[in-house]
Amino acid sequence: MKKEEIMKILPHRDPILLVDRVVEKGEDYIVAEREIKDSDPVFKGHFPNYPIYPGVYILEGLAQTAGILLLKGNDEIPLFLGIDNARFKGEVRPNCILRYEVKIKEVKAGIVFVDAKAYVSSKMVAKAVLLLGSKR
Repeated sequence: MKKEEIMKILPHRDPILLVDRVVEKGEDYIVAEREIKDSDPVFKGHFPNYPIYPGVYILEGLAQTAGILLLKGNDEIPLFLGIDNARFKGEVRPNCILRYEVKIKEVKAGIVFVDAKAYVSSKMVAKAVLLLGSKR
């Protein structure tokens, strides 16, 4: 799934659309990617002499990936309801591929809990349990 198809599901647009493509999708899991380029505007301020992709962007990218899995594209607005057990395990620097892996853990009272992990190459750089919902 390419960016054009992703935009049919998610309401996000550049510069905050943080998923470039979906590489695998099943009923309860999804794998997506984001190309981290040195031209990304965020690196002008975070940090000019030592660019690091912000952790909050990594978590937002994971949440957007979950949205692609969960939403049907019918004008639903994804809601990021919470973050549990977030940990950052490594830096994300320019000129790499950030891989998002999201798997549904459970659904309770309309809230979807997902295990979310981010990788650069085979190294995990972040993980969290995300709580998600949606609004029409």
